[in-house]
Amino acid sequence: MSDLAQPRVSEGVGAPQVELSRVWRWLLLVSVAICAASGLVYELALVSLSASLNGGGIVETSLIVAGYVAALGLGALLVKPFLRWPAQTFLGVETLLGLIGGTSAIVLYLTFATIGQSIWILVLATALIGILVGAELPLLMTMIQRGRIADARTTGSLVATLNAADYLGALIGGLSWPFILLPWLGMMRGAAAAGMINLLAALFVGCVLLRHLLPGRQFVVSVGALLLAIALLATLLIRSEGIVTTARQQLYTDPLVFSQQSDYQDIVVTQRGQDRRLYLNGGLQYSTRDEHRYTESLVYPVLSPAAEEVLIIGGGDGLAARELLKFPGMQITQVELDPKVIEVANTVLREDNGGAMEDPRVKVIVDDAFTWLRGGGEQGKSYDAIIIDLPDPNNDTMARLYSQEFYTLAGARLNEGGRMVVQSSSAYTTPDVFWRIGATLSAAGCEKLIPYHVHVPTFGDWGFQLCGPTEMKLGLRPDTPELEFLNDEVLAAATVFGEDNQKKELEPSTLDHPRVVEDLRRGYRQAGE
Repeated sequence: MSDLAQPRVSEGVGAPQVELSRVWRWLLLVSVAICAASGLVYELALVSLSASLNGGGIVETSLIVAGYVAALGLGALLVKPFLRWPAQTFLGVETLLGLIGGTSAIVLYLTFATIGQSIWILVLATALIGILVGAELPLLMTMIQRGRIADARTTGSLVATLNAADYLGALIGGLSWPFILLPWLGMMRGAAAAGMINLLAALFVGCVLLRHLLPGRQFVVSVGALLLAIALLATLLIRSEGIVTTARQQLYTDPLVFSQQSDYQDIVVTQRGQDRRLYLNGGLQYSTRDEHRYTESLVYPVLSPAAEEVLIIGGGDGLAARELLKFPGMQITQVELDPKVIEVANTVLREDNGGAMEDPRVKVIVDDAFTWLRGGGEQGKSYDAIIIDLPDPNNDTMARLYSQEFYTLAGARLNEGGRMVVQSSSAYTTPDVFWRIGATLSAAGCEKLIPYHVHVPTFGDWGFQLCGPTEMKLGLRPDTPELEFLNDEVLAAATVFGEDNQKKELEPSTLDHPRVVEDLRRGYRQAGE
């Protein structure tokens, strides 16, 4: 047995004191930290993927966090019958943890792609990972004591040191996910890479640090299982792109022409014939066969006759900017969070937006709109019109941009007589969302609010809320170019709502109470409940 793995005895005052060699202890602590880092990466991967697939709101995040913490305690209890075989069980736990954690993201994605719902996989993966991580420290302490590595006087100190290594590893995992693994490898390969690191650390522990505690046959079985798990994850790392692309295609009826996971969302473009479609996190943003109905209805009513300075919040596809640029004197500021969306707009979607995002009259700012507005934007510059063209508020992060606080910040940037328009989801399918946005705008200080809706075949009945001065009327400015869909007659009809969809008196959505998220999740079948 090498000195590296051999506990050594040193004589102390009064009684022998058994201690590890410094190298052995350092390697053990590093291994513990790596395993802890991998465990947290698995959970962060599940949180990130949950946000992409299911909206990732407070419910999903709470399930993951609370479930993981509870599972840690459960794992510590469930491992008690196996403490008689600590070394063998530890390596078995690490093998399962690396394999389950490393494959959890892609299994979650495949489940979502094939059956459309993945919450149960999310809960199961969280529980299994938490149980396995919770079993680690009891097994380590048992090995320490069974291996005569520490006596009673030093056990407490070792527990503290192991806990410190465990928490330090969690910190490393928490930082490596958003700054290294996710941006460099993506969710699927990032989780698989963490699994590989986990398994390699366990292999090192088994071969170097625990060899003396394992009978020969059990050592061979444990190492063989680890090597097999490593081979499986290596295969997944190599082939994950193809697997994800095949699974992603199951979500869409049309062939994919572009797909990429950005730092913020899953971006997909499909095309069948002349119909090109943009999807963000699986949600359809537009179809070229009828996007002109949506875009014209969003842009032209917000323009007063004198409007020349326009702020677009969102709208990274460039379609709103395309319409604004039909007015020669228009100057546009565009605030978009995701630089990858802008890149796609300037390449894959360039034919749709006419290269609007690269026009010198469009100033593109990559930033979070809430942060940008709160920080003063362009040195406090104000605008004649503000267009808020964002995805539906299907999670609490997006709900920030549908809150009373956000609309107050945006409204403060309007010039006298300026107008602001907000895309407001389906006036019929999600009436609570539609009327909630109107109530929120009113609470934010909107003088006059004009709700209106049009039919967009791809989306159905789609709604908008126009906010402006008391003398504002819904109509087209005199120099409006000839449009494909919108005219004054259509706008007049757009303000009429059927008896089954009359205005609802609702509380505003705020940062403290993001009511609009639950409105969207309920939809029309349970509206008002």
